[in-house]
Amino acid sequence: MREIVFDTETTGLDPNTGDRITELGAVEVIDYIPTGKTFHAYVNPQRSVPKEVVDITGLTTEFLSDKPLFDEVGPDFVAFVGDATLVAHNAPFDRGFINMELARLGMDIYADDRFKDTARIARAKFPGSYVSLDALCKRFDISLDTRDKHGALIDSLLLAEVYLELMGGRTRALDLSGKGSATSNAVEFPARSPRPVALNRGQTESERAAHDAFVDEMGDNALWKKLSFQ
Repeated sequence: MREIVFDTETTGLDPNTGDRITELGAVEVIDYIPTGKTFHAYVNPQRSVPKEVVDITGLTTEFLSDKPLFDEVGPDFVAFVGDATLVAHNAPFDRGFINMELARLGMDIYADDRFKDTARIARAKFPGSYVSLDALCKRFDISLDTRDKHGALIDSLLLAEVYLELMGGRTRALDLSGKGSATSNAVEFPARSPRPVALNRGQTESERAAHDAFVDEMGDNALWKKLSFQ
């Protein structure tokens, strides 16, 4: 199952009042595991960035002035996403902005059912707890050392780790049954055939006699006897 974990940075909170995307970041995951494929772009919003937003993202009007417009970035993002489900933290916010930008270009927007909201998943899993990205990283012991400012790609990478934990963690990807899966990228541990020739015992006769005497002292309920480790 291919999904795209993504994040946007913007000039403000409302795409309906002139706010625009300033940065896009995305991470490909398959069966909840990041594949290493990412998408990242800074975007010239064609408007000034308020100081309070700069304090959060570090992206100034001057820095973004020579970056590509969304006209150039948008089609590349759509191609990266393909037909995958989109995963975001507080997804309605990011959905509103990405769809606004796509609509401006006359491109198809993403339907609501294409999105998964990790904040909503976390609220259901941990009712009454803080579910900000920072709080979830701390809960799952995910390092925040790379995050001195909000950044779309950094936050997408962190969210990919959080999403994996919310969906069951890395043990979900392990298949210890030896049967494997035709649709999973799980690590498989196939059953081994018996040795053609048994290994020689390493004990001497006297060591084995001493061991048997020791086990006998434990009585008939000794675990060693029940499991036939003699």
